[in-house]
Amino acid sequence: MSTVALIDDHESVRLGLEAACVRDGEQQIVFSGGTVKEYLAWRHGSEAPPVDVVVLDLTLGDGTTVTENVATLVADGASVVIHSVADRPASVREALVAGAAGVVSKSSALDDVLDAIRTVARGDALNNVEWASAVDGDREFADAQLSAREREVLRLYAAGLPLKAVAERLGVAYSTAKENITRIRVKYVEVGRPAPTKVDLLRRAMEDGIVAPDGVPSGG
Repeated sequence: MSTVALIDDHESVRLGLEAACVRDGEQQIVFSGGTVKEYLAWRHGSEAPPVDVVVLDLTLGDGTTVTENVATLVADGASVVIHSVADRPASVREALVAGAAGVVSKSSALDDVLDAIRTVARGDALNNVEWASAVDGDREFADAQLSAREREVLRLYAAGLPLKAVAERLGVAYSTAKENITRIRVKYVEVGRPAPTKVDLLRRAMEDGIVAPDGVPSGG
């Protein structure tokens, strides 16, 4: 059973999600509150480990920014799902750049929200229309300037091939493919879009149109 924290300054939203999670039986709500600060105070005060997933409102009423909230939670060890009306592309992009696993709309059915929590708790990438549209609509999304070879390596690797298979497919040495992945990660860090894990690389590849939203290579 995955542990979940709900952070939203609207109590009615939290209560609805909490009830849905209880009915579902696959998630344990261990914290429900209105700010990230409250969550961290609870966690450190109770000496509880980081939760598996934080469901976070895009904009809280305490004056904090989505970037600092997501970055703080990710650094603390949790995966973050943004629960938002998703009508502010710039803010959604900021959340993704800061490390959020994805976005689920507040207009979505509760089952869809639960599916998103389950997906992220498993460590899988969350693919949905809301965040893809937000990225597509924001022309300021930082381009990592990958070379053609780097894009091809990322396309195959992020779509699921082991790095050894990527090297064989492209007719290059394993060390060369590994070096390409390292350079790709460095480039994404340099533009403020870190990708430390394979799931993160899949997310970046989808954001940049290298891999389709369903995780399938988009061409090449």
